[in-house]
Amino acid sequence: MTEPPILSVRGLHFGYGPAGPDALSGLTLDIAAGTTTVILGPNGAGKTTLLHVILGLLSPSAGEVWIAGRRQAERSRREASRLVAMVPQNEYIPFDFSVLEYVLMGRTPHIGTLGMPSNADYAIAAESLEALGLRHLWHRPVPELSGGERQLVTLARALAQQAPILLLDEPAAHLDLANRMRLLGLIDGLARRGSTVVFTSHDPGAAAPVARQVVLMREGRVLAAGPMRDMLTSEHLSATYGVPVRVALVEGLPVVVPGGAP
Repeated sequence: MTEPPILSVRGLHFGYGPAGPDALSGLTLDIAAGTTTVILGPNGAGKTTLLHVILGLLSPSAGEVWIAGRRQAERSRREASRLVAMVPQNEYIPFDFSVLEYVLMGRTPHIGTLGMPSNADYAIAAESLEALGLRHLWHRPVPELSGGERQLVTLARALAQQAPILLLDEPAAHLDLANRMRLLGLIDGLARRGSTVVFTSHDPGAAAPVARQVVLMREGRVLAAGPMRDMLTSEHLSATYGVPVRVALVEGLPVVVPGGAP
């Protein structure tokens, strides 16, 4: 028997204003548990909007989001936060929290109202920092970090949340090569341990090393979805990005080359 999807969206519509076009237009998508899925598409395709609707930050004008067999709208904020964590592209942090204090915020769904972090919460936060090689930044104020360091610290906070579903919006956008490789290794490790990872990217080349499933989006719609090898083709990517794209195999992985005949 096929397992039901851990994450499902049905007929989603969302617009940012009554006069503008829908950012999401009848979008339907299923994500299986324990998979790593990349949502690929050009700027303005609706990738970030989709993650925000899944997380509950935005309310669709039509359609539903199902998480672990229940409608998202039926869950409390605390309950939903125990199931889904998100790493945004950018996050404004108004106070001079230390790195450890900021990562501890990921434990909020597991701490009672007006409660204080326990020794176990501190240990989980420390483990999250260690996994990303950030323990040496423990006491640094977050606003003093570089863009790449801040992106990794935000990821550490999401890891401390210990949600089975992790959403990442352009997670490698501010990272250098070494930290990008560390991030990809972490994503691969999370999937091997049974987590469900969904990340967005405008760069098809970023998907090949870790993604098992690919969703291609354009203008608020899903053009195609399926296994990486079936989706990262010249035909599919040219249709997604609206320009000719060539795909070649290098050591068994697809490498995307802009230009040339599709």
